[in-house]
Amino acid sequence: MKLGEVKPALRFLGIFLGCYLVLSLLYGFWIESLGKVPDFMTSEVSREVVAILSFFGADASQNPNPDGPTVFVFEGTRKVLNVFEGCNGLNVMIVFLSFVLAYGGRRERVLWFIPIGFLVIHLANLGRILWLFGLSAFNERLFYYFHKYFFTAVIYVIVFVLWWFWVTRWNGKPVEHHAA
Repeated sequence: MKLGEVKPALRFLGIFLGCYLVLSLLYGFWIESLGKVPDFMTSEVSREVVAILSFFGADASQNPNPDGPTVFVFEGTRKVLNVFEGCNGLNVMIVFLSFVLAYGGRRERVLWFIPIGFLVIHLANLGRILWLFGLSAFNERLFYYFHKYFFTAVIYVIVFVLWWFWVTRWNGKPVEHHAA
């Protein structure tokens, strides 16, 4: 195997890992700089979850955790969820963005696909938190399994589907056919 044959793969890996590491480090430093205050996205996701629950008639509210950078979500006076920064979807968006930038494509398509992907991830994440709220409120013994395994898998399957569409349909790159 010659270097020219693996150069595109090495380029992809370099860009992907570089973007992922830089963005993750910046995000981590930003989160750490906030101390015990929840970041904007965690607060916003919690607010949106409460708004959706309230729309459907739940007596839902939210309050920042006075002891840490999380947001409590309540049903009436009962604390049902504690939303951490890892629940806000930004880490998943960083992985998604790093892949799209590494794979490349026509600039105008990249510029519209990234926000669409972020929106899909955000909506899936809201759905995940709403389901977790229901599990925590009504069937707490299943909460850990669904939080740790099931919904993590669902979110990443959604990201893989987005990547698949990017690679096979929307990136705008010409399709190369290789002889066997």
